[in-house]
Parts: sequence; C-alpha cells; structure tokens
Amino acid sequence: MNEIRKTLAFVAAAAVVTVAAFLVAPADPTPEAFSDRGEAFFPAFADPNEAASLEVIDFDEVTGRVDAFNVVFKGTRWRIPSHHNYPADDRDRLARTAAGLIEARKDDVVAEVASDHEALGVVDPLDESVASLAGRGKRVTIKDGNDNLLADLIIGKNVPGREGRYRYLRVPGQKRTYAARFDVDVSSRFGDWIEQDLLEVDPDRIEQVTLKDYSIDERTRVLNQRDTIVLTRGDTDWTVNRMRSGQLVDEVKMEDLLKALDELTIVGVRPKPAGLSRSLEDNDEGIGITRSDMASLQEKGYFFTRDGQLVSNEGEAQVRTRDGVLYTLRFGEIAYGAGDGLTAGTGAAGTGGPVGPGENRYLFITTGFDAASFPEPRRPDDLTFQNRPDSLWTDADRTNADLQEKHEAWQRNVDTGRRTSADLNARFAQWYYVISSDSFDRIHLRRGDLVTSD
Repeated sequence: MNEIRKTLAFVAAAAVVTVAAFLVAPADPTPEAFSDRGEAFFPAFADPNEAASLEVIDFDEVTGRVDAFNVVFKGTRWRIPSHHNYPADDRDRLARTAAGLIEARKDDVVAEVASDHEALGVVDPLDESVASLAGRGKRVTIKDGNDNLLADLIIGKNVPGREGRYRYLRVPGQKRTYAARFDVDVSSRFGDWIEQDLLEVDPDRIEQVTLKDYSIDERTRVLNQRDTIVLTRGDTDWTVNRMRSGQLVDEVKMEDLLKALDELTIVGVRPKPAGLSRSLEDNDEGIGITRSDMASLQEKGYFFTRDGQLVSNEGEAQVRTRDGVLYTLRFGEIAYGAGDGLTAGTGAAGTGGPVGPGENRYLFITTGFDAASFPEPRRPDDLTFQNRPDSLWTDADRTNADLQEKHEAWQRNVDTGRRTSADLNARFAQWYYVISSDSFDRIHLRRGDLVTSD
C-alpha cells in the first residue's frame, strides 16, 4: 500500500507541474524552431522581372578557388560581364533560377549552429574566416536595377532520403539551416547560359559543304592549296567533285559531318577588335585592317595572303544552305587554358603564352548570301493586268500574272536569305569563338575520310 501511495503522490505532483507549466506557457505553443515553417525565404521578391543581375559563387574544394559568375541586364538584353559582355541567351535558365528562389520555402529546420554547416554543405564560399575548404555551398544572389538585394541564398548538399529534389539551404549571415525543396540547377558554367546552337543551321537544309585543305606560309603569305572537297546533296545521296568510277561518299561519315555542324557549340569567346568587328559586319566592301587588327588575327592563326584573301592556318569549311546563306568556318590556332582562362581568355591563359591544356581551337565565322543560288526569273512584260479583274484577263495577262507571282516569290526568298545572312554576320563579326578539338576533328576532314570505293 505504501508503494501505491508513493506512486499516486508522484502522479499528483506531475499533474501540478503540468498545470503550472500550462499556466505560464505563451499563447502560441509552437516551438520557435518551427515558427517560420512554410514561409518563403524572400517574401518581398515576387516578380522575376524585377531581377536585373544574378551572381553565382561556386567553390572548388580541390584548388581552393572561388569561381564567380554573373549575368547582368544591360540595354535590351542579358549579358555576361566576365566574358566580355557576351549575350546570355538562355532566358529559360534565368527565369527558372529566379522562379526557384521566389518559390523556395522553409520546410524543415535541420540545424541551429554554425558547427553543422560544413556537414550540410552550406558554408559560405566567400567566408574567409572558416579555415576548412570542405563543405562550402553555392551562393546565388539576385538584385534589382537599383542594386537592391532581392534574394541571397547558399545552396548545400542534397537531403538524403527525401523524395524529390530537396537541398540544405541557408541565408548568408544566419546560422539556421533548412531542408527545402529546391528543384533548380543553378549553374556557374559559361556554356550553360549561352545559345548552344552556334550556327543555327538545319542540317536537312544544307545542300553543299566545301572543305578547303590548305596551309599558309606565315612568313611569305603564300597559300599551299592541297585539296578542295566539294560535297553536294543530290536527290537521293551526296556526290563529291573529282569522284572516280566506283567511288561513293560514305553516308555514315557524311551524316556525322552534318551532325557535327548542327551540334557545333562554343567552349569560349574572345572579342575581336572594334574596328575589325565593324568592318566584318558590312563585309560587302571588304575588310579594313589596322596594325592592331592584324596582330589580333595573327595571334589566333589568321592571315591575309598577298592578294588580300583572309585564310587560316588549319584550313576552312564552307556550308551553303537552301536559303542561299553561305557560312565560312576558318579554323585557327590551338586555344590553351582551363576555367575562365579558356572560356574568357582571362588570367594567365589570356597572356598569349601556352598555359594549360591545348584541347580546343579558335574558330572565325563569317556569312554571306550566295545570289547564284537564286537566279532571277523572267519579269512580266506588262503589268496592266493588275488594273483589270481576272475574269477579263487575256492569255497574255495570265502569263504575265504567273511571271509576276514567280518573281515576287524569288524576291521574298532573296530578301529572306540576305536578312538571315546579315543577322548572323552581325553576331559572328564581334567574336572569335573557341570550339572543342572533338568538334574540329569531326569537321576538319580530308577526301580519304569521306570517299569510299564500292
């Protein structure tokens, strides 16, 4: 009985404590750690169109290097300041990144102290007070046109055992870390923010490819033309110039060549001198060259022959489409470097010396319109039929109307081709491009690579 009394006494005491605790507890019993659960990280940031700059800070634990990448809205379009203000044409990525930050919610609190940040991968990549190189996250910052902060977040490791894409997230300057759904690939890679389709050409509309295999004596400017391979699309297959009896164009190799042209992507960019760019944008009157322009060209592997022809030290390829647009791809010197040294030519790799791996190559692109692709049809002899209803047309009127229709269709095709060429040339004129050695090898072919015997 004594034991029963003791037990009842303990129960009664516990009840008194519980009641007392209830009486002194705040009106809202929700623990402080869960008080902001479900709230937006940046409630004031609701319109992605407010964003005028985006910066991504990444950290390489192997090298200990901080990689900063940003895009800024300048004039009428987004540009990449670190890469000579090259256009950031992947607007979908910009929209997805902004929307991801707007939609991010504080789902679960997983840590309240700074000592947990390294394990969760949310150490600020810019925090120099932390000695360890491990556990640094990716920091993304968005500001408006007045440089006001809209969003600033450190993205850490994936949350294990959670369905969907959950990440550890932390606001810089705060100790608390959350587990939250964040289904956005925030990239700091130059190639992820630009237009991937460099030529913007449909391989099915390519009707001729010309590969010029030559070398240039850089001292005498004498051109050694080894071979010119002209591949022409027929009704059913491709043919090549100087094809001997029993020879065929290898369909697999030809298909891969067309695919390589379609998949040609940019590894890096370098700006051309302003004077050279302006000259190339309107190249119908020839290219005006200064000594500075010449030095820039030669450094990248481009030279003028004695008769004023622009050539490259690794030959060239010409691609003609059904629209009459003629692309000329000139392959230049090897481009050395890695990281921003490769993609932008900054740092040691931009000094002109062979720094870093040489796995890429310069590419110089121009376009023109091949008027010969669209011979002008006969014009109508008389246009007076336009002043009469077609019910009163004579046979001559009908003939003239047919000629007029064909001539107008020709003019539309010519205008479209010229406009397409001019738009492309204005874009290409500003840049030396850097492409991968794989792309170069797939396009820079010789006759023996393409022609087989049956």
